[in-house]
Amino acid sequence: MEPSYIKSYQLGLLEKKIHQAFSVLEECTLCPRQCRVNRTKEERGFCRAGFLPRIAAYAPHFGEERPLVGKNGSGTIFFSFCNLYCRYCQNYSISHLGEGQEVSFETLARMMIELQALGCHNINLVTPTHFVPQILRALALAIERGLSIPLVYNTGGYDSLTTLHLLEGIIDIYMPDFKYSDSRIAQEYSQAPDYPEVARKAIKEMHRQVGDLVINDKGLAEKGLLVRHLILPQGLAGTEKILQFIAEEISKHTYINLMDQYYPCGDIPFSSPLARRITRSEFQTALQVARQFGLNRLDGL
Repeated sequence: MEPSYIKSYQLGLLEKKIHQAFSVLEECTLCPRQCRVNRTKEERGFCRAGFLPRIAAYAPHFGEERPLVGKNGSGTIFFSFCNLYCRYCQNYSISHLGEGQEVSFETLARMMIELQALGCHNINLVTPTHFVPQILRALALAIERGLSIPLVYNTGGYDSLTTLHLLEGIIDIYMPDFKYSDSRIAQEYSQAPDYPEVARKAIKEMHRQVGDLVINDKGLAEKGLLVRHLILPQGLAGTEKILQFIAEEISKHTYINLMDQYYPCGDIPFSSPLARRITRSEFQTALQVARQFGLNRLDGL
């Protein structure tokens, strides 16, 4: 299956999307924060990102979902900063502290090509929301150099519909988190009380664009939606409501990674309900709920 962005490039649609995206940077509304700062003049909003893309790391990754990893790994590019400040973020130094360095669009394009040359099965854009224009510009350069593997949009789920519309016909695989079903919890741990509403709308739009995850005869993802949900202690993520939403309003065929790897980090205090890992019982309960709602495409199971 040819990646979606090839046709968009050939039809001139990608170039139009690049111009539209960069115009947004002049009064940045890329994400639901709607900071309206002029990032072309290095003004900084909530995410603290400037004009050039900032990269923390790039490499083949073998710890991602099975349909992304295959034999040669997922070609991950980790973008610095984030539009969510999750207090327990396992990449705290990248998302909060901005670890990484700014690179040119040409360098970002070369990273994509290098990962493809290493045999990676996809280009996995990790926390890309605040750098969508820059990614599109680099993508055009990478296509000219022969990029031809699927693009994965690996996001926290806090994405605006306007930005997602820019990505239609560009992204092959959407991989959003759905972190919380309760606005109070979302505010306390990620400073985003509107997160549940935003994530629901964003995931619906992603599914509209790419549908359920398509996996080829080699076990590799080619196109579609893959949803991640990190189970939190004491049910704080609202797992049951999230799984019900996916089953009833997205698709019972949604490919889901129910993640059990939460551990206290970041700035979680000892007294917090998040100051412990989840129990085996909490994870098993989440699996049982998923199956009760008819969700059986569970990663690793």
